[in-house]
Amino acid sequence: MTNKWCCSREWPVPRNKQSVGLLLTMVAAVLAVPAMAGDAPQWMHARAATPLPAFDDKTDAVMLYSETTVNVQSADKLKRTVRVAYKILRPAGREYGTVVVPFDSHQKVNYLHGWCIPAQGKDFEVKDKDGMEVALPAVEGSELISDVKAKVLRIPAAEPGNIIGYEYEMDEQPMVLQESWRFQERSPVRETHYTLQLPAGWEYRTAWLNASELKPSVSGNQSQWVVNDVKGLRPEDEMPPWSGVAGRLVVSFFPSSGAAANGFSNWQEMGVWYGNLTRGRTDASPEIKQKVAALTASANSQMDKMRAIASFVQHDIRYVAIELGIGGWQPHAASDVFVHRYGDCKDKATLMNAMLHEIGVQSYYVSINTERGAITASTPAHLGFNHVILAIKIPENPADSSLIATMQDAKLGNILFFDPTNEYTPFGQIGGYLQSNYGLLVTPQGGELLELPKQAGSTNSIVRSGTLALDASGKLTGSVHEMRMGDRAAYERRVLRDVSKNDDRIKPIENLLAGSMSNFRITKATVSNLTQADQPFGFDYTFEADNYAKNAGNLLLVRPRIVGSKARATLETKDPRLFPIEFEGPARDTDRFEISVPTGYEVEELPPPVDADYGFASYHAKTEVKAGVIAYERTFEVKELSVPAAKADELKRFYRIIASDERNTVVLRPVAK
Repeated sequence: MTNKWCCSREWPVPRNKQSVGLLLTMVAAVLAVPAMAGDAPQWMHARAATPLPAFDDKTDAVMLYSETTVNVQSADKLKRTVRVAYKILRPAGREYGTVVVPFDSHQKVNYLHGWCIPAQGKDFEVKDKDGMEVALPAVEGSELISDVKAKVLRIPAAEPGNIIGYEYEMDEQPMVLQESWRFQERSPVRETHYTLQLPAGWEYRTAWLNASELKPSVSGNQSQWVVNDVKGLRPEDEMPPWSGVAGRLVVSFFPSSGAAANGFSNWQEMGVWYGNLTRGRTDASPEIKQKVAALTASANSQMDKMRAIASFVQHDIRYVAIELGIGGWQPHAASDVFVHRYGDCKDKATLMNAMLHEIGVQSYYVSINTERGAITASTPAHLGFNHVILAIKIPENPADSSLIATMQDAKLGNILFFDPTNEYTPFGQIGGYLQSNYGLLVTPQGGELLELPKQAGSTNSIVRSGTLALDASGKLTGSVHEMRMGDRAAYERRVLRDVSKNDDRIKPIENLLAGSMSNFRITKATVSNLTQADQPFGFDYTFEADNYAKNAGNLLLVRPRIVGSKARATLETKDPRLFPIEFEGPARDTDRFEISVPTGYEVEELPPPVDADYGFASYHAKTEVKAGVIAYERTFEVKELSVPAAKADELKRFYRIIASDERNTVVLRPVAK
């Protein structure tokens, strides 16, 4: 989820056309550097002659070789050396010629060199001085500060048939004594190495993600893992996050003297580590105490007080994330966040924690990844989270039906999850991106990995009803009323948040109608509860559409499904599905349209009812006629949030059933005289 509901702590090396295009724009000066003759190193030439298997026409490049060597010198210093070589197979593979090495104030790039071995002619070389430093793309605010940068090098002649390679060395002060080696990526990999050099007496532990365990070769204090012939990961629509499917090795290492302050080997210890980072930062200043008193002065209950505090942190604390080094994990003090009125997700959680404490309510940090599937029950403890929310201790049996996102914890009792960064989801609920997702609950006793609750589909819904009339020419007129809840409402509020003109506020309605009919005119439209996140969001609109019903001789064919489409073409591809299909969250949408039959016509034929239930989702639709009115009603429900690849064909059939129903028509004929 790429939005301000989360705080990304991971600096991605661009490997898609959009991000690479941004980099190429930023480093235009680098592109102008002339190619210089210079022999590529032996480690590149050794792989240049390696025979390659045949690849399909979707493979843009193949990684011939990579080698990462990490030399741990102490608990707060390590040296990293990286070598990589690709063979470019197709024009789209040119992007691999742009090398991006991110760094911050705790890292130093000692050198970065690049080479090209062309299929014809002499080698090319790009030296360290030919690169440049830029503000790191995809890190919000990085253009405003000097601590977050990237070293960028453009390797010449990154053309099909050529081999490009690069090497760099970095000195680092690690946040934690843990390494994550990603040996699988979009391109196939022929040979990749990871070497860990530890000081005498140190130990390490490993965990393999999405791959079988491999034993290292060991020489003294040095361990090396080698993986060969790794298949490339080809992106699929609605697939799990990359970190949830790509092969990776997580290595945690420990000094001979025992666990270091920046080390952990399990979730409980990681919770202790994170608790140490936050210690003292939730203390309330006199100004915070005063604000809490003012916010809660007129509240009639403890829950009303909590809602007042939640609303303040959601809407009055501006989201700003500039995360440097350990600042990607350690929040600012609550007093600073309150004074400056801005902060990122963990800052907002910290301030809310402090304010809740002032009314006698305990709350706890929950680190989570907004991409469901990045962390699972079997995932080892590592820095795999990108967001922070709160778990709030509430009474065991609160007489409040709006408190939905709750669960019973064995130690804490009844807890409510809440995301103070998400200004569109009301207190008591969480968005679909958090539901059935795993987060690290941080308490004074340490960390506990737990699965957040899944809400009922009715909490994320569109309830739409329409009253319309058809005339003998096929013209349709009428009005539609719809109410949206949960993420369905949050999406519309986010889209319309900064829209000030009334004409622009009906754009979503225009888009909805345009997807279902042509030649329509909106005669009236209003939006309700745009800023009231605790109320359903509403659209009301009146429209007319010429030639909605189609002539077939003396018959009229009218589609009873007026607006809205639930069918998806995601799986309509030639390639077999490899990964599960992920839904954004549970949902339950209903439509009911009533269409008055034009004078002089009667119903000859109705579409058949539809009852499709595949377990993970269901769809029910029926069309009836009574007293000259066609009544169409349907319900679409998402029950499970992930569909395994083995059931992809079932999901495809499910969507085809929906598509067929959405195209079905009622046949009207002239009344016999």
